Amino acid sequence: MTKRKPLSTIVADSLVEKIRAGQLLPGAQLPTEAELCAEYEVSRTVVREAVARLRSEGLVVPHQGRGIFVGDLPASRNFSIPDEALKTLPETIALLELRLSVEVEAAGLCAERCTAAEAAEIRALMEQFDAQQEDPAAINIHYDYDFHLAIAKAARNEFMHAFLAYLKPKIVPRYQLGYVVAASLKDRYYARIHREHNAVVEAIERGDGRAARQAMRKHLHASLERVRELAASSGIAGKDETGEGAAALLVDGFGRSLTSHK
Repeated sequence: MTKRKPLSTIVADSLVEKIRAGQLLPGAQLPTEAELCAEYEVSRTVVREAVARLRSEGLVVPHQGRGIFVGDLPASRNFSIPDEALKTLPETIALLELRLSVEVEAAGLCAERCTAAEAAEIRALMEQFDAQQEDPAAINIHYDYDFHLAIAKAARNEFMHAFLAYLKPKIVPRYQLGYVVAASLKDRYYARIHREHNAVVEAIERGDGRAARQAMRKHLHASLERVRELAASSGIAGKDETGEGAAALLVDGFGRSLTSHK
């Protein structure tokens, strides 16, 4: 069963539709809070949250002492991924696929463009994260995200870095590593991740863009497959599930996976 959208999202979506349809033209004033509360039968808090979303997307502009007005260019909407769109494993998998497509190229550009100092910093970050080896139940799956951000930053493409930085608060807190890695397998898991990381870093240090792309693709594809396995083991196919408790189902499968990649 799909969860009902938050009331603030329903109100915001309705206002966006009115703007897109021309019912609220550029320069037009939005109804007052009281009028919106009455129209949608919601509280002032809900209305304020809905309007705040429209403001963050540049669709409406506040004028001190006058009210909220539709922006001059409401069609130029910023890219965004609503939090409610990431409540299930299938949506999380789709986001990981998007991340993979950007990061593979970022790794190649990093190898081709970064300085020796930046390469050294990336290696230092890798060693820092790979040395932690925390209990999988106490760490996020994407615990190494800042390492990946450093690679994107050294790619000299501000949009790649900005996009991945935008994804960080959405993707990093999603699942604990313990969902896909049993504690008994943690040493082998961390050793494998270090090998994957090191292959990326060595290619960057050599300035080998092709090898960096290949190594990053292998690393992120392995991460994506682990989450896909979580979804499959949980019996999730578009359901509104978080996948909690699936770790026990993954122990044998992940063990075989590790064995096959020695």
